[in-house]
Amino acid sequence: MAASERRRHPRLDNLSLRDQLGVDRLGRRLVQMMIGLTGFGLSLAMLLRSGLGGAPWDVFHAALAERLGATVGSMSIAVSFVLLLLWIPLRERLGIGTIANAIWVGVSIDLGMLILPEASSLPIAIALMLLGVVVNGISGAVYIGAQLGAGARDGLMTALSRVLSRPVGPVRIVLEVIVLVTGWLLGGPLGLGTVVYAIALGPVIQLVLPHMLIPVRSVRGREPGAAL
Repeated sequence: MAASERRRHPRLDNLSLRDQLGVDRLGRRLVQMMIGLTGFGLSLAMLLRSGLGGAPWDVFHAALAERLGATVGSMSIAVSFVLLLLWIPLRERLGIGTIANAIWVGVSIDLGMLILPEASSLPIAIALMLLGVVVNGISGAVYIGAQLGAGARDGLMTALSRVLSRPVGPVRIVLEVIVLVTGWLLGGPLGLGTVVYAIALGPVIQLVLPHMLIPVRSVRGREPGAAL
């Protein structure tokens, strides 16, 4: 495959947890993963603080939080572990990043909700909403590119992309729209930001991911194919 073709369609390896522990450049991957997860959670808080609607998943999380008297972040953590059950038929592998994502994104959401004030005017709200969408897409590409296992939601995205042989962007859009409708029916904070997020996030990830992907060159000192 030509270099230009690889850049347009980056390869996402489905490494086992054992292989991840022996993958090349593990330290760099761990740092990139945590940077991405932190930015991901904080950007979700940006959307909520804009007052223009949360991300589709957070429309659902916020509805649950309101009903149960919990925080959005804690509901994100709880839902993450429930969603991991859906990985079984898709043969998606649990990884280092899977557990880190399930826990740290929720923690980062709640941290962002604590440190970020609510938007005081419409221009600030729009700017905060747009920034949240862009930062979220970039952060998602950053931690996916570390190839240490996707989170529960992005595991569904990458697994379906792999199984259906479809680009990551359109798959993400379909998943987000489904969650958007579910969250709206539950009375979550639906707004302009929700729609913008659902439409724009997939293309942002698809654009940034080729630049953030750390290719798997070796596993436990051997080429990936030889390590199996």
